[in-house]
Amino acid sequence: MSTSSMHVAKTGLNAQQTRMQIIANNLANVNTTGFKRDRANFETLLYQVRRTAGDQVTAEANLTSSFSVGTGARIVNTQKAHTQGSLITTDNSLDLAIEGGGFFQVLLPDGRVGYTRNGAFSTNAEGVLTTSSGYVLQPEIALPDGVSQINISRDGIISVLVAGGVGAEAVGQLQVADFTNRSGLQPIGESFYVETDTSGAPIVGNPQDAGLGRVIQGALESSNVNVVTELVSMIETQRAYEVSSKSITSVDEMLRYISQNL
Repeated sequence: MSTSSMHVAKTGLNAQQTRMQIIANNLANVNTTGFKRDRANFETLLYQVRRTAGDQVTAEANLTSSFSVGTGARIVNTQKAHTQGSLITTDNSLDLAIEGGGFFQVLLPDGRVGYTRNGAFSTNAEGVLTTSSGYVLQPEIALPDGVSQINISRDGIISVLVAGGVGAEAVGQLQVADFTNRSGLQPIGESFYVETDTSGAPIVGNPQDAGLGRVIQGALESSNVNVVTELVSMIETQRAYEVSSKSITSVDEMLRYISQNL
């Protein structure tokens, strides 16, 4: 029985250690554009049922509740909190933020489409809009040579003013994508998510259409990590880890007492 107690405490140590890693990752990305914080979800392990509710105690009495002993806990999954981050004004014409639902679509090197809230875009040698890593924004939009001014409306229409031109010229339509279950998206690093069976197929459209968010030019969306909340969670995790560790120490002392005195 005592060794079983140690095993239960060990599952608590493992779970809290993993939660601490999740919190540390949230804090590490507090300044990452478009980052969404992770939350750990716990569940109990299987119970050892010694006697079930309703078992007969005497001829006229039955147990009102079961005799069940838990075997520990584990983290079943992590869940992204897709809440809106604060918008930070940059005054860079190619910095874009989405206010509301939706993701920018980017073509990844392996051919998949990545979805991101990081709207820090630039242009490559051909004038095509890309991410900071050089991945091309989808649908592909190319700016002509000699652009003196870029304007991106809230519904995603990109127009430019060319040096020597007489007026603004529309060069493309920015589109965003959203999902029925955003929590089902798979994070793969570099602030990208990819589609999964759980997330469902992307709902692609122009900004401000069918519930999609609007585009804000000259701004970036900051991380939605709240440092104070994460620090409180860190203290809770540390205390829970210490308690599980104390349980192992207590069981060890109990076993040592038995071996020395019985």
